[in-house]
Amino acid sequence: MTSTILSHTLGANDPDNPMKWPIHRKLYASAVAWAMAFTVAFGLTSYTAGLPQIIAAFEVSMTKAIAGFSLYLFGIFFAPIYTPHLSERYGRSIIYLISIFCCGLFHLGAALSQSYSSLAVCRFFAGLVGGPCLVLIEGTFADIWSAETTNTYYAFLGVASYFGAASGPIVGNFVVQAGSWRWSEYVTLMLTLLIFAFGIGMPETYGREISRRRNKARGLAPPHQPPAESGVTIGQMATVTVLNPLKQLVLEPIVVMISFTLALNWAVTFQWFITVPVVLQSVYGFTPQRAGLAFTGAIGGAFFAALCTIAIEQAIFKSCKTTTMPIEKRLIPAMYGGVMMTASLFWIGWTADPKVNYLSPIFGTAIFIWGGLSVLISLITYLFDAYPPAGTLAALTAAACTRIAAAGIIPLVIVQAFTNITGKWALAIFGFISIPCLVVPFVLYKWGPALRARSPYTRSMSIHSHMPVPTEMMRMSSRSYEGADMRDVQV
Repeated sequence: MTSTILSHTLGANDPDNPMKWPIHRKLYASAVAWAMAFTVAFGLTSYTAGLPQIIAAFEVSMTKAIAGFSLYLFGIFFAPIYTPHLSERYGRSIIYLISIFCCGLFHLGAALSQSYSSLAVCRFFAGLVGGPCLVLIEGTFADIWSAETTNTYYAFLGVASYFGAASGPIVGNFVVQAGSWRWSEYVTLMLTLLIFAFGIGMPETYGREISRRRNKARGLAPPHQPPAESGVTIGQMATVTVLNPLKQLVLEPIVVMISFTLALNWAVTFQWFITVPVVLQSVYGFTPQRAGLAFTGAIGGAFFAALCTIAIEQAIFKSCKTTTMPIEKRLIPAMYGGVMMTASLFWIGWTADPKVNYLSPIFGTAIFIWGGLSVLISLITYLFDAYPPAGTLAALTAAACTRIAAAGIIPLVIVQAFTNITGKWALAIFGFISIPCLVVPFVLYKWGPALRARSPYTRSMSIHSHMPVPTEMMRMSSRSYEGADMRDVQV
């Protein structure tokens, strides 16, 4: 699939083609991308370890202190909108380096803040400039590795942000207790500088940019390349990554169902970073450090989600009689993952009690992450190939921005919910809301082909002409279309 992109720009046997690089170069570029995504996610959640001290230092409410966590997510919200256009024009490597370096600078600003306003502004911009690291990783891996199966491919990528987010409070609680809340930002700064230094030699992986740089180095004219389906003019770019996603969130059944399911998924996932320490410290008398260690369960859940998803898809792929696996098969992990999410919400809510061993809610959280990441991997990879290029980019942008917004909003109200109606009923409400989501992968498995066939985005025209997209082009993976970098949209 991915090799189609590069065969048009570099040639399948071109030594500059990243898929032809020696293994050590591939591993280095992949490790840099993975580490940068991990670091940005780490910076998001390490902040939560200092919430009590931030409340005392700036004399703000719990909700206002939590806003520093949510503002980071609201900054990341814009990354799926602008990153595809930047990578299309400048490649990936320079954006990675600028992004992680500037993210570190804003973490430094947050650490030195003498007012809450300054802290909030720095947290927002740390997410805004760091977001591309979470967005670019899928494109980087697609450039380097030939992926015959997509769930397998995305499973490995998905654990970068989940591992990073889960590691944040684990490390943060130790450094904050040893120093102050500012050290959660200093540690993130040190990590970003370390990864920046590690990534300085990162080679460019995007085929179109490699071709452009090679011609420039040789004193040749820029290579002829078709215009990007992500748009060339400001109006075209806004249409693909702003207007069309908004339309799809209202008019496109597949996008509506997937976006709502993933919004709930992430809303619950990120509220754990606020509620788990509160519950473990208030109900079980945990120290902050011990409460932070509880997030090792989330790391375990993410690991098993990736492992099971890979195993299932590899088994299905080997059983297929053709080399192409129907994209509906990618929905299987979401079928059991949704059940795990719903069951774990009731489990955690009704066992977080002094009479029940503390391992029960911790294990329940691990089960939720296992199910939630399985759903994420499954539904996002389904969207990868659901539409032709511009439609896919719009759908992925809609799903990404919706779930990031939900992840930022729910933590702002979750403490009040736990206080007013108790954690049992707060999580039960999420559980009841998640029940309709259980049917989404089954509906898409049965009626997905018909829904896609009727979609105006399946029959959409290129934004660069008034000619319909050729039938053969419609059947191509959106990641295989050389005129658009559909891969640079995920978080």
